[in-house]
Amino acid sequence: MKYMLMMHHRGPGDYEITSWSRQDLEAHLDYWQRLNRDLLTSGELVGVEALTAPPMAKVVRADSNGMPAITDGPFAESKEFLAGYWIVDVESERRAHEIAARASAAPGPGGTPLIIPIEVRQVMRSPMPDV
Repeated sequence: MKYMLMMHHRGPGDYEITSWSRQDLEAHLDYWQRLNRDLLTSGELVGVEALTAPPMAKVVRADSNGMPAITDGPFAESKEFLAGYWIVDVESERRAHEIAARASAAPGPGGTPLIIPIEVRQVMRSPMPDV
């Protein structure tokens, strides 16, 4: 079963890690590298991506002529934003939850676990058109 694990960042605006000490930032990034390497080694990692902060995001809707109407990213009042995600292929929902809990515990300043909210959703299969 495939699951998407979506990491949500607290608070509007930019990532606070830009103000962390070099040592804290390196420990944080090393943690992600170990997690991703472990998932790759176990054969559970399908994909992983980090996303830019909301100030760089755009929202696109079709206008009345079907052309792209582009506005700046998420609304200012949002309290959280999607920071990145993993797609994992695991044997059970429980395993997806275990991976999400490990991601949630990434270290922050001083090594204190951040307890990041990780949304877990099963990926539905969509019919693919014949090419």
